[in-house]
Amino acid sequence: MENYKTVALAAAMSLVGNMALADTPTLTVGGYGGSFETLMKQLIIPEFEKTHNVKIAYVPGNSTENLARLQAQKSAQELDVVILDDGPMYQADALGFCAPMKDAPVMGDVYDLAKISGNSVGIGFVATGFAYNAELFKEKGWAPPSSWEDLKDPKYDQLLSIPPISNTYGLHALVMLARDAGGSESDIDPGFKAMADEVAPNVLVFEPSSGRMSELFQNREIALSIWGSGRVKSLADTGFPVKFAYPKEGAVALMLAACPVVQSNVPDDAQAFIDYLLDPEIQVKIADAMGAGPVNKKAELPPELAESLPYGDKIKSLKTVDWDGINPERQAWTARWAREVER
Repeated sequence: MENYKTVALAAAMSLVGNMALADTPTLTVGGYGGSFETLMKQLIIPEFEKTHNVKIAYVPGNSTENLARLQAQKSAQELDVVILDDGPMYQADALGFCAPMKDAPVMGDVYDLAKISGNSVGIGFVATGFAYNAELFKEKGWAPPSSWEDLKDPKYDQLLSIPPISNTYGLHALVMLARDAGGSESDIDPGFKAMADEVAPNVLVFEPSSGRMSELFQNREIALSIWGSGRVKSLADTGFPVKFAYPKEGAVALMLAACPVVQSNVPDDAQAFIDYLLDPEIQVKIADAMGAGPVNKKAELPPELAESLPYGDKIKSLKTVDWDGINPERQAWTARWAREVER
């Protein structure tokens, strides 16, 4: 009899548990894979699920993949929140995939630079600037790079790597060279001329892969590259003597950005999750795992992180690019880059 009661009680509890699980809404988040996915699943998602009574399904992919996912599912979106680089985020917003965000209290603590639109917000700052082998620079008696114009210096002949224009870092370099020569996003010709005639001769390889870029540094095939502060932190964490330098004209802000997706059946949970990513404590976790400086002014980084990432006063010197002007021209610029720069 006791046995029967025990089995019946267990069955009843299981049924209640399953009913509760069935009543728990699911929030589907599309974001980066790799270390960011690990950060999400280990340090961010469990606590949010616990405090918000929601189950999160995480869909990993790079920005291009998740933007394509939004386009493929436009008649019936599966994602409720999407996390992309700022360039693709501007595209997602322009294409109508981002829903309006509520003006949550935490937004009052967010830098204006990170407020992309009323539909999307930056969740972390990465700076595009110089990565250099500090040990090799010391051996050669070179001062750290300090200007975008340094890319033209013949001493870097075949010791320089720049990602191609298909990569945001390469695009940022093109825009900053254009600005230095009196051009802009709407007058890119001076940038292409400088890149093709004065910078490309120094370039060993236009390398898009972060893994391969790390190898080029570790094999001492290159001394200098245009790269992100987060990538530099990851390589430095391995013990390699790489350092990040901010150009005097300004490093360029590359933001990790988030938006609530249209057609969501859990819009309140989507908004709450983005607000959670902006919380000061979560911002510190993102900084530590991803090398992305906090967009929340109240986030306090430990000294070793504060030194290497866009943080505090460094935020003021960051430059932005006109993505609304760039995105419609991106395909034509990519074809031109193949003809003129990597010829």
